[in-house]
Amino acid sequence: MAAGLTRPRGRLVHRRPGPPGGIVTNMAIEGEYEPSPTEWVRQHVEQITQSGTTAVATIQGRPVVLLTMRGARSGKVRKVPVMRVEHDGAYAVVASKGGAPQHPLWYYNLKANPTVELQDGTEVHTYVAREVEGAERDLWWERAVAAYPDYAEYQKKTTRRIPVFVLERAD
Repeated sequence: MAAGLTRPRGRLVHRRPGPPGGIVTNMAIEGEYEPSPTEWVRQHVEQITQSGTTAVATIQGRPVVLLTMRGARSGKVRKVPVMRVEHDGAYAVVASKGGAPQHPLWYYNLKANPTVELQDGTEVHTYVAREVEGAERDLWWERAVAAYPDYAEYQKKTTRRIPVFVLERAD
């Protein structure tokens, strides 16, 4: 079992590494953790959780951050690694799903529950996500494509406008 996870009464519960035998309770997102059904996501989350840093996981050789959020329908804790797009302490997350015709499921989680935890390296903070439009979206899209050029190709593959969220510190 991955570090930071326990199984009381047969359920998987989210724990942040903390003092030996203790649980840090000042988290924005607490509750039952539901691992992703997608294998590569589960593997990245486990690597990050075990090591305590996002530095151990990349996507196509580029850095990621780890988002922890509450599921829109289940209410369970969900985790997903996303490309690292940071500017002046704010982050963008791009709901590209590789240019698929539909949004990734985590898009709906952020819309329903915009308070998230974001881990960058070993730093974990609470953020509030908001979907951006217009000139602000264009600016963040440009930053996202600079950080991960494949986003431009993903946009060409789909008819939907790929959503961009900006995450700003709440703590």
